Amino acid sequence: MSDAPIEELTFAVDAGLGSRARIGLIILQSDQTAEHEFATLLRGDGVALYHARIPNAMEVTPDTLRAMERDLPVAADLLPASFDFDAIGYCCTSGATMIGENRVDEIIRDIHPGAKTTNPLTACKAALGALGVGRFALVTPYAPSVTSEMQRNLSQAGFETGAVASFNQSDDFTVARISSESVLDAILAVGARDGCDAVFVSCTSLRVLPVIAEAEARLGKPVISSNQATAWHLMRLADLGDRPADAGRLFQF
Repeated sequence: MSDAPIEELTFAVDAGLGSRARIGLIILQSDQTAEHEFATLLRGDGVALYHARIPNAMEVTPDTLRAMERDLPVAADLLPASFDFDAIGYCCTSGATMIGENRVDEIIRDIHPGAKTTNPLTACKAALGALGVGRFALVTPYAPSVTSEMQRNLSQAGFETGAVASFNQSDDFTVARISSESVLDAILAVGARDGCDAVFVSCTSLRVLPVIAEAEARLGKPVISSNQATAWHLMRLADLGDRPADAGRLFQF
Protein backbone atom coordinates (compact mmCIF):
# COMPACT_ATOMS: atom_id res chain seq x y z
CA MET A 1 0.00 0.00 0.00
CA SER A 2 1.39 3.41 -0.94
CA ASP A 3 1.40 6.38 1.41
CA ALA A 4 -1.29 8.98 0.94
CA PRO A 5 -0.02 12.17 -0.64
CA ILE A 6 0.59 15.04 1.74
CA GLU A 7 -1.64 17.96 0.97
CA GLU A 8 -0.31 21.45 1.60
CA LEU A 9 -2.74 23.52 3.67
CA THR A 10 -3.39 27.21 3.37
CA PHE A 11 -3.38 29.34 6.49
CA ALA A 12 -3.65 32.87 7.82
CA VAL A 13 -1.49 34.45 10.51
CA ASP A 14 -2.49 36.91 13.19
CA ALA A 15 -0.69 38.75 15.99
CA GLY A 16 -0.51 35.63 18.14
CA LEU A 17 -1.03 35.51 21.88
CA GLY A 18 -0.67 38.67 23.91
CA SER A 19 -2.81 41.07 21.90
CA ARG A 20 -2.87 43.39 24.93
CA ALA A 21 0.54 42.64 26.44
CA ARG A 22 3.41 40.16 26.39
CA ILE A 23 5.13 39.81 29.73
CA GLY A 24 8.32 37.89 30.49
CA LEU A 25 9.48 36.55 33.85
CA ILE A 26 12.94 35.41 34.93
CA ILE A 27 12.30 33.01 37.80
CA LEU A 28 14.77 31.29 40.10
CA GLN A 29 15.51 27.65 39.42
CA SER A 30 14.55 26.85 43.02
CA ASP A 31 11.31 28.89 43.12
CA GLN A 32 8.17 26.83 43.72
CA THR A 33 5.65 29.66 44.05
CA ALA A 34 6.15 32.53 41.63
CA GLU A 35 4.77 30.93 38.47
CA HIS A 36 1.59 29.86 40.24
CA GLU A 37 0.91 33.28 41.75
CA PHE A 38 1.77 35.19 38.57
CA ALA A 39 -0.55 32.95 36.56
CA THR A 40 -3.33 33.81 39.02
CA LEU A 41 -2.72 37.54 38.78
CA LEU A 42 -1.92 37.84 35.07
CA ARG A 43 -4.57 35.66 33.48
CA GLY A 44 -6.59 38.36 31.72
CA ASP A 45 -7.67 37.97 28.13
CA GLY A 46 -5.04 39.13 25.69
CA VAL A 47 -2.18 38.87 28.21
CA ALA A 48 0.57 36.35 27.39
CA LEU A 49 3.00 35.28 30.12
CA TYR A 50 6.36 33.64 29.38
CA HIS A 51 8.93 32.26 31.87
CA ALA A 52 12.65 31.58 31.87
CA ARG A 53 14.53 29.97 34.78
CA ILE A 54 17.86 31.21 36.10
CA PRO A 55 20.29 28.90 37.94
CA ASN A 56 20.69 29.64 41.64
CA ALA A 57 21.95 27.98 44.79
CA MET A 58 19.36 26.56 47.15
CA GLU A 59 21.19 28.25 50.04
CA VAL A 60 20.32 31.95 50.13
CA THR A 61 23.30 34.08 51.16
CA PRO A 62 24.64 37.43 49.95
CA ASP A 63 27.33 35.64 47.92
CA THR A 64 25.01 33.11 46.25
CA LEU A 65 22.56 35.87 45.41
CA ARG A 66 25.26 38.03 43.81
CA ALA A 67 26.44 35.01 41.79
CA MET A 68 23.21 35.15 39.76
CA GLU A 69 24.52 38.21 37.95
CA ARG A 70 26.74 35.89 35.91
CA ASP A 71 23.79 33.86 34.58
CA LEU A 72 21.29 36.69 34.21
CA PRO A 73 22.21 37.52 30.57
CA VAL A 74 21.73 33.88 29.57
CA ALA A 75 18.38 33.65 31.35
CA ALA A 76 17.20 36.91 29.77
CA ASP A 77 18.21 35.62 26.35
CA LEU A 78 15.99 32.56 26.84
CA LEU A 79 13.06 34.96 26.48
CA PRO A 80 13.05 35.34 22.66
CA ALA A 81 13.55 38.92 21.51
CA SER A 82 11.21 38.18 18.59
CA PHE A 83 8.31 37.98 21.07
CA ASP A 84 8.54 41.77 21.44
CA PHE A 85 7.95 41.88 25.20
CA ASP A 86 6.17 44.85 26.72
CA ALA A 87 7.64 44.24 30.17
CA ILE A 88 10.04 41.79 31.80
CA GLY A 89 10.52 41.08 35.50
CA TYR A 90 13.47 39.48 37.31
CA CYS A 91 11.70 37.65 40.11
CA CYS A 92 14.03 37.69 43.09
CA THR A 93 13.76 40.37 45.76
CA SER A 94 16.94 39.46 47.59
CA GLY A 95 18.81 38.96 44.32
CA ALA A 96 17.88 42.45 43.14
CA THR A 97 19.02 43.77 46.52
CA MET A 98 22.45 42.17 46.26
CA ILE A 99 23.10 42.57 42.53
CA GLY A 100 21.55 46.03 42.39
CA GLU A 101 18.29 47.04 40.75
CA ASN A 102 19.96 49.21 38.13
CA ARG A 103 22.40 46.46 37.18
CA VAL A 104 19.55 43.95 36.79
CA ASP A 105 17.68 46.38 34.54
CA GLU A 106 20.82 47.09 32.52
CA ILE A 107 21.43 43.40 31.81
CA ILE A 108 17.86 42.70 30.74
CA ARG A 109 17.56 45.82 28.60
CA ASP A 110 20.82 45.02 26.85
CA ILE A 111 19.03 41.99 25.40
CA HIS A 112 15.50 43.42 25.31
CA PRO A 113 15.96 47.17 24.69
CA GLY A 114 12.30 47.74 23.91
CA ALA A 115 10.95 46.16 27.10
CA LYS A 116 10.23 47.94 30.36
CA THR A 117 11.78 46.15 33.32
CA THR A 118 11.21 45.66 37.00
CA ASN A 119 11.98 43.35 39.93
CA PRO A 120 10.33 42.82 43.32
CA LEU A 121 12.45 45.42 45.13
CA THR A 122 11.79 48.13 42.54
CA ALA A 123 8.14 47.09 42.45
CA CYS A 124 7.90 47.28 46.25
CA LYS A 125 9.19 50.85 46.20
CA ALA A 126 6.73 51.75 43.45
CA ALA A 127 3.91 50.13 45.44
CA LEU A 128 4.80 51.91 48.69
CA GLY A 129 4.91 55.17 46.77
CA ALA A 130 1.55 54.57 45.09
CA LEU A 131 -0.03 53.73 48.44
CA GLY A 132 1.51 56.78 50.10
CA VAL A 133 3.34 54.69 52.69
CA GLY A 134 6.46 56.01 54.36
CA ARG A 135 6.78 53.70 57.35
CA PHE A 136 6.03 49.99 57.07
CA ALA A 137 6.60 46.58 58.63
CA LEU A 138 8.97 44.20 56.84
CA VAL A 139 8.53 40.42 56.94
CA THR A 140 11.16 38.18 55.30
CA PRO A 141 12.21 34.54 55.34
CA TYR A 142 15.91 35.39 55.13
CA ALA A 143 18.92 35.18 57.40
CA PRO A 144 19.84 38.49 59.09
CA SER A 145 22.63 39.26 56.60
CA VAL A 146 20.11 39.42 53.74
CA THR A 147 17.26 41.03 55.69
CA SER A 148 19.50 43.81 57.01
CA GLU A 149 20.78 44.68 53.53
CA MET A 150 17.22 44.89 52.20
CA GLN A 151 16.17 47.06 55.13
CA ARG A 152 19.05 49.46 54.45
CA ASN A 153 18.21 49.61 50.75
CA LEU A 154 14.58 50.51 51.43
CA SER A 155 15.60 53.05 54.07
CA GLN A 156 17.96 54.77 51.63
CA ALA A 157 15.02 55.05 49.23
CA GLY A 158 13.01 56.89 51.88
CA PHE A 159 10.93 54.01 53.25
CA GLU A 160 11.36 53.51 56.98
CA THR A 161 10.86 50.12 58.61
CA GLY A 162 8.94 50.43 61.85
CA ALA A 163 9.19 46.70 62.56
CA VAL A 164 11.18 43.86 61.00
CA ALA A 165 10.70 40.11 61.48
CA SER A 166 12.07 37.04 59.73
CA PHE A 167 11.55 33.29 59.59
CA ASN A 168 15.39 33.16 59.49
CA GLN A 169 15.70 30.48 56.81
CA SER A 170 18.54 30.16 54.29
CA ASP A 171 17.16 27.10 52.49
CA ASP A 172 14.90 28.22 49.63
CA PHE A 173 13.21 24.81 49.50
CA THR A 174 12.10 25.26 53.12
CA VAL A 175 10.96 28.83 52.46
CA ALA A 176 8.54 27.63 49.78
CA ARG A 177 7.07 25.14 52.25
CA ILE A 178 6.30 27.73 54.93
CA SER A 179 2.52 27.60 55.15
CA SER A 180 0.32 30.49 54.11
CA GLU A 181 -1.22 30.32 57.59
CA SER A 182 2.21 30.97 59.12
CA VAL A 183 2.69 33.90 56.76
CA LEU A 184 -0.71 35.30 57.78
CA ASP A 185 0.16 34.99 61.46
CA ALA A 186 3.42 36.85 60.84
CA ILE A 187 1.68 39.65 58.93
CA LEU A 188 -0.90 40.13 61.65
CA ALA A 189 1.67 40.09 64.47
CA VAL A 190 4.16 42.47 62.89
CA GLY A 191 1.65 44.61 61.03
CA ALA A 192 -0.25 45.45 64.20
CA ARG A 193 2.66 47.52 65.54
CA ASP A 194 2.00 51.22 66.01
CA GLY A 195 3.41 53.50 63.39
CA CYS A 196 3.40 50.94 60.58
CA ASP A 197 1.15 52.00 57.71
CA ALA A 198 1.56 48.82 55.65
CA VAL A 199 3.28 45.43 55.57
CA PHE A 200 5.72 44.22 52.92
CA VAL A 201 6.32 40.46 52.81
CA SER A 202 9.49 39.85 50.84
CA CYS A 203 10.43 36.76 48.78
CA THR A 204 8.82 35.30 45.68
CA SER A 205 8.96 31.82 47.23
CA LEU A 206 6.62 32.69 50.11
CA ARG A 207 2.95 31.86 49.50
CA VAL A 208 1.47 35.24 50.40
CA LEU A 209 -1.18 35.83 47.74
CA PRO A 210 -3.84 33.53 49.28
CA VAL A 211 -3.88 35.53 52.54
CA ILE A 212 -3.49 39.14 51.35
CA ALA A 213 -7.21 39.96 51.32
CA GLU A 214 -7.79 38.49 54.79
CA ALA A 215 -4.70 40.17 56.23
CA GLU A 216 -5.73 43.57 54.89
CA ALA A 217 -9.27 43.16 56.22
CA ARG A 218 -8.05 42.23 59.70
CA LEU A 219 -5.28 44.83 59.89
CA GLY A 220 -7.01 47.66 58.08
CA LYS A 221 -3.71 48.32 56.27
CA PRO A 222 -2.29 47.51 52.84
CA VAL A 223 -0.31 44.30 52.51
CA ILE A 224 2.28 44.02 49.75
CA SER A 225 4.11 40.88 48.64
CA SER A 226 6.98 40.37 46.22
CA ASN A 227 4.91 38.51 43.63
CA GLN A 228 1.87 40.74 43.96
CA ALA A 229 3.88 43.96 43.69
CA THR A 230 5.90 42.68 40.72
CA ALA A 231 2.76 41.54 38.88
CA TRP A 232 1.11 44.91 39.57
CA HIS A 233 4.17 46.83 38.39
CA LEU A 234 4.54 44.71 35.26
CA MET A 235 0.88 45.27 34.44
CA ARG A 236 1.07 49.01 34.91
CA LEU A 237 4.33 49.22 32.92
CA ALA A 238 2.53 47.35 30.12
CA ASP A 239 -0.41 49.79 30.31
CA LEU A 240 -2.75 47.18 31.78
CA GLY A 241 -5.25 48.55 34.27
CA ASP A 242 -6.63 45.18 35.39
CA ARG A 243 -7.66 44.72 39.04
CA PRO A 244 -7.57 41.02 39.99
CA ALA A 245 -9.99 40.00 42.72
CA ASP A 246 -8.69 39.52 46.27
CA ALA A 247 -5.19 40.68 45.30
CA GLY A 248 -4.96 43.62 47.67
CA ARG A 249 -5.50 47.38 47.80
CA LEU A 250 -2.47 47.93 45.61
CA PHE A 251 -4.46 47.09 42.49
CA GLN A 252 -6.67 50.12 43.06
CA PHE A 253 -3.76 52.15 41.69
